[in-house]
Amino acid sequence: MKFEPLLGTALSGKLGGIVASHNAGGSYFRAYSIPTNPGSVQQEIVRQATAQLANLWVNVLTAAQRDEWTAYSTAVGIPDALGNPIFIPAMAMYVRSNVSRIQAGLPRVDSAPAILDLGEFTAPTIDAVDATAEDADIGFEATDAWVDEDDSAMLVYASRGQNPTINFFKGPYRFAAAILGDSVTPPTSPATIALPFAVVATQRVFFRFSVTRADGRLSGSFRIRGTAA
Repeated sequence: MKFEPLLGTALSGKLGGIVASHNAGGSYFRAYSIPTNPGSVQQEIVRQATAQLANLWVNVLTAAQRDEWTAYSTAVGIPDALGNPIFIPAMAMYVRSNVSRIQAGLPRVDSAPAILDLGEFTAPTIDAVDATAEDADIGFEATDAWVDEDDSAMLVYASRGQNPTINFFKGPYRFAAAILGDSVTPPTSPATIALPFAVVATQRVFFRFSVTRADGRLSGSFRIRGTAA
């Protein structure tokens, strides 16, 4: 448990039945409770994928492949909320790049990307959220590199329906769909995707997007909201 009295402001950790923590409003204490584990299908997919990838890193990838991921993770930072790069360990980068690919049914990439960036994509739009059909129309830029690249995809995550007064949403999001790139028949915009949760008219639905490229690069996230009608 961490506690800085008087001049300090940081509180974190657990002591007995009391938990010290902090949020935007400052430091506070609360009673400890055991977190629930809903074990949704998507959660299990992510957990199993993470365990599988950790095992592959140790027991299957060659030393040369691990060195490639070390070089990539050292050169490429993950942007934080303010856009500042955070550099993560090589295995974490390998897992980050591949969990979403497994979730989307795309092939795993064991060799690190040779291009030292996360890949870029044009911010998508929410053209419609249909409460009756429980789907959404996602607009994207047809000239983006992922669109006509096999084994690439735009990954779409969505929230539960939120009160119309909610303007900001941090999470959780659930995987909704992968808009697959295709060198022969590229997807056309807008793409209609099924929502992972039922919504009602006037509710806001928050979306998170990223793009995975065929070489394993996983972009940063873009967030936007739409209103169900």
